[in-house]
Amino acid sequence: MSGGQEFRQGLADALGFVLGALGGWQLGKLLGYDFIASTEWQLPQLIGLVFILLGCGLGRWLARKLLLR
Repeated sequence: MSGGQEFRQGLADALGFVLGALGGWQLGKLLGYDFIASTEWQLPQLIGLVFILLGCGLGRWLARKLLLR
């Protein structure tokens, strides 16, 4: 893999991960599952955490598809 390709892959991973996490968090907040604003560890907060984690994975996958064509 060339240096430019590795840079693009790293950039896609970083952007996808961060933007996906933010998107997952906002979706969770919109649906009433805010993980960040609560200090409790109940089911709604854990569901909010799942939204964030899914956002990370989906964001990374989508960014790689779009930036590495």
